[in-house]
Amino acid sequence: MDSRDLRADVPALHDGTYLNFGAHGPSPSTVVGAAYEFLRRHEYETPVDGGPYGAAFDAFEATRERVASFVGADTDEIALTESTTAGINAVAGALDFESGDVVVRTDLEHPAGTLPWQRLRQEGVEVRVLETDGGRVDREAFKSAVADARLVCFSALTWTHGTVLPVAELVDIAHEAGAFALVDAVQVPGQRPLDVTDWGADAVAAAGHKWLLGLWGGGFLYVDADAAARMEPRTVGYRSVETPTADPYTFSPGARRFEVGSASPAPHVALREAIDVIESVGVDTIRDRIHTLAGRFADGVPDDRIYGPATPESGLVTVDVPDPEATVERLADSNVIVRSLPHPDGVRASIHAVNTAEEIDELTELLAKEW
Repeated sequence: MDSRDLRADVPALHDGTYLNFGAHGPSPSTVVGAAYEFLRRHEYETPVDGGPYGAAFDAFEATRERVASFVGADTDEIALTESTTAGINAVAGALDFESGDVVVRTDLEHPAGTLPWQRLRQEGVEVRVLETDGGRVDREAFKSAVADARLVCFSALTWTHGTVLPVAELVDIAHEAGAFALVDAVQVPGQRPLDVTDWGADAVAAAGHKWLLGLWGGGFLYVDADAAARMEPRTVGYRSVETPTADPYTFSPGARRFEVGSASPAPHVALREAIDVIESVGVDTIRDRIHTLAGRFADGVPDDRIYGPATPESGLVTVDVPDPEATVERLADSNVIVRSLPHPDGVRASIHAVNTAEEIDELTELLAKEW
């Protein structure tokens, strides 16, 4: 399969120009079909043919193995979650924070990486926000900020500027300070290669409904085995423990302890299919095509109008316009879908390999009146 074949299998791309994959990646029919077929069998056949619980658990395990292979982890280091937000919250709730502890985040984080720490701040935890410049993290400033931190949370690829942060370096600095390193990687899978072993983080939260083109509800959380052994989730259910009827219970080994109860396996069946589809095109191939198309767009925008690098590092390119919300509405009237951002105050195009050069030129032409 190539990017043209993939595009042809995404019904939402057949009418209009869609450039908002950083928020939601419309799914191919094969991905939706995999979820539908699972639901059909689960509801129509398994109740009298083997049992719905066994079928669900088999589906979960198959996806856990597929995700682990995709991100370079061991199977027991993967928990299946609803979303990136759910993964970050799971980590926040599984560490025994005390009043006076320090959590560090950057000013580049999505609400998924800010709201859990706001809650902890209400309990006496200090939340330190590292200021950045142009989507970049200064290493020395980062080192100073995390010197006494209990946990550090930052994005691998910024949703605001499309910049790729030096994850492994920042993780090393966090670990040297004795801090837990939590990475929000939701903008990476399906857009760029991801190997959690190379990063060395304690935990990585992500989801499949953006660049992987999966369904909502198909998230995953990587937790290093040694880190997981020291964590006790606040939410506990029959999927989190070794023997649900035991008293006292024992948490399941590894990241499985972060799963809880009867979630639908359908989004994770779709996630497995989405990974297969993306890998059939090739993640490196997708990354290279995204860079070509994003570069084509940036070339048509005045340098002083681009937030972030003039040569894009990803498919996320944010531009400065006088009235972002009005511009988004105007483009939507021409069937060109982008989004506005609150910070920086601009319009963000999210360009995938399934987009075409003609669509990029159309966007550039429509935005020309803003300059």
